[in-house]
Amino acid sequence: MPDHDFDHANLISARALHERFDRPSLRVIDASWRLPGDDQQSAYEAFLARHIPGAYFFDIDEIADRTSSLPHMMPPPERFTRAARALSIDHDSDLIIYDDQGLFSAPRVWWTFKAMGHRQVCVLDGGLPAWLAAGLPTDKGDPRQSSGGTFTAEFDPSLIADADAVRDQLSRKEPVLDARPAARFCGDAPEPRANLRRGHMPGADNVPFKSLLAEAGTLRPAADLRARLMPLLGAEEKGKSMPITTCGSGITAAVINLALTVAGLNPGRLYDGAWAEWGETRRPATAQARYPVTTGAQGRDDE
Repeated sequence: MPDHDFDHANLISARALHERFDRPSLRVIDASWRLPGDDQQSAYEAFLARHIPGAYFFDIDEIADRTSSLPHMMPPPERFTRAARALSIDHDSDLIIYDDQGLFSAPRVWWTFKAMGHRQVCVLDGGLPAWLAAGLPTDKGDPRQSSGGTFTAEFDPSLIADADAVRDQLSRKEPVLDARPAARFCGDAPEPRANLRRGHMPGADNVPFKSLLAEAGTLRPAADLRARLMPLLGAEEKGKSMPITTCGSGITAAVINLALTVAGLNPGRLYDGAWAEWGETRRPATAQARYPVTTGAQGRDDE
């Protein structure tokens, strides 16, 4: 795909990033993350072993609302401000977010920075695998010493949805797009976290995040994304509906938000609690009824 200038885009290629390495405002952020039970090397250990030169590590589980029982919920602005400053981020920093899977967890951090008021942020298309495939250099260890940034978060709640917003969206038959793999959406495979039901929200549509990626692990071209996503955005004003994205815990949902943005469609909102909240099994029966679940491959009309 063509290179982008990251001043005005949400994606940048590995080559384009490398050509801009001399910009003083550049901050490269490694947002790698692992699913629960993943037997790979931890994301931080992998970062220490190999990362893009000069990158800082963003800990998704730590830079979060630590008072919530749900995983990596959106952090309070004050906590995010401290974390961003520790990464030497200023208001005019050009942020490039990547992960070591390709396009997996980086879009979540891209979306978080947008929700916290930073607009000069984009995702490295194809992540570390694309960087390596281009033959570009890497570094190891964690030698970066933060000089202290000046960024102050200003949270935009319009980018985040809660369970009530999802219920309202479903009741109006407006799009809720679930990024989990089809087997988990249909209830044929278990969730990676304990105490979660199998299946999906009645009326949600399944958009497995990998279906939005090309074979090389980069995002599909904008026209392709638009063709895939437009039919799910409502019959009356196609492309103008405000979808809500969801997944297992609010990570890969952001791949859909990124795809919608690149496709020139309304990127909507991200359901932060995601299936970790909706699918919880340990509520009283009276409360459980507020979080209905169905199985099978149906979409919006499965009620």
